Amino acid sequence: MYHISFFLICCCLFFLVIPHSKLSTIAATSVDIIDQTCKKCTDEFDVISYKVCATSLQAVPVSHVTNLQGLALIAMELALENATNTLSTIEKFSSNKSFDPFALVCLKDCLQLYSDAITTLRDAVGAFLREDYDTANIWVSAVMEAPTTCEEGFKEKEGEVSPLKNENYSLFQLCDIALCISHLLKYLGSTFLTGCSAT
Repeated sequence: MYHISFFLICCCLFFLVIPHSKLSTIAATSVDIIDQTCKKCTDEFDVISYKVCATSLQAVPVSHVTNLQGLALIAMELALENATNTLSTIEKFSSNKSFDPFALVCLKDCLQLYSDAITTLRDAVGAFLREDYDTANIWVSAVMEAPTTCEEGFKEKEGEVSPLKNENYSLFQLCDIALCISHLLKYLGSTFLTGCSAT
């Protein structure tokens, strides 16, 4: 079960009470905005898993009463939570003597990658809240390099198995979902939401 911060809940509610003129292309949406958004993202981005998208967003109660801006913010918050939890996991693994020297070096690299990813995700959330979506997207895209590079490090040694495979996959997916929703905001806006409300 995902834990969502009070800060995120406040931010999502903030998006719902912004004057309509401020959100000319965004309307409050119904529960199945999650289903419609995840289906659209799966169609737009082949690497996005519908199951991961829907399950992740639906696990957050406030996602059922927010709009596309709120969903994008939730996806970024989930990515931040994933990265933070993974960092703790890496720290535990790093003190585990059952890992061979090569794996420990990889874990050290992943530790730095995830530390940087957390900082960058926080900056991305800040940019998104300022409605600087292009900057937020650049930073979220940069974060996706962390799980990819971390995973590839273990593959450099034949037979080495990454103990962070699931965590790396999840962070990559959540960042991609956030980017997709931001893309929908920018290019589809009210047209997409009108289609959702009609279903």
